[in-house]
Amino acid sequence: MKKFFTSAALLLVCVFASAQNIQLHYDFGSALYDKDYGTRPVLTSTVEKFAPDKWGSTFFFVDMDYTAEGITGGYWELARELSFWQGPLSIHAEYNGGLSVGGAFQNAYLGGLTYTYNSADFSKGYSLSAMYKHIQKNDKPHNFQLTGVWHMDFGRDALYSFSGFADFWSEKTAVGDFIFLAEPQFWVNLNKLKNVDDKFNLSVGTEVELNNDFGWKDGFHAIPTLAIKWTFN
Repeated sequence: MKKFFTSAALLLVCVFASAQNIQLHYDFGSALYDKDYGTRPVLTSTVEKFAPDKWGSTFFFVDMDYTAEGITGGYWELARELSFWQGPLSIHAEYNGGLSVGGAFQNAYLGGLTYTYNSADFSKGYSLSAMYKHIQKNDKPHNFQLTGVWHMDFGRDALYSFSGFADFWSEKTAVGDFIFLAEPQFWVNLNKLKNVDDKFNLSVGTEVELNNDFGWKDGFHAIPTLAIKWTFN
């Protein structure tokens, strides 16, 4: 586990310089749900990168959880859209995995199709993916996943941003056979305020984790955060 956390920390350093954004979240899960999330870390960093190219696009994010003892959990997703043609459909390939205090997230390999829409000025858009999901070493490894992703900039000069994702998938766990997870985010982009430098790419906002039967926890939970984000040009 120490080797994983060291490797994850090095990965975080390596991708920092080229990341599209880095976020820091203060999580209220342990305060709201002491029974289920009493030991949940309160600080999480997220590094995200989205890179389009003429063959599609690549997206990844890396989450790291922090306590007074240091990094106590890490999780990452890597997704690739492939499209050698004009049109809204693309081939989707994805990997999910990580470690936490409670143990490892089982390796998951996904493949399917994605439909993508963006407005002409790219101020808003969404994608919908339908995928086969293979969860390694699960009692039922063959599963499905449906994913929706959205983004929207609005207000004067795109002062506000609303983005996030929603996942619904099948997975045999001790608390059920289906899992729902969504993480909508709302941001105020400070560089859009009057008299603030355009290059001051700091945003303040919140994320709300909405989950049902997720992370070996029975039932529905809504967990907000307070967050800051720096976006790299």
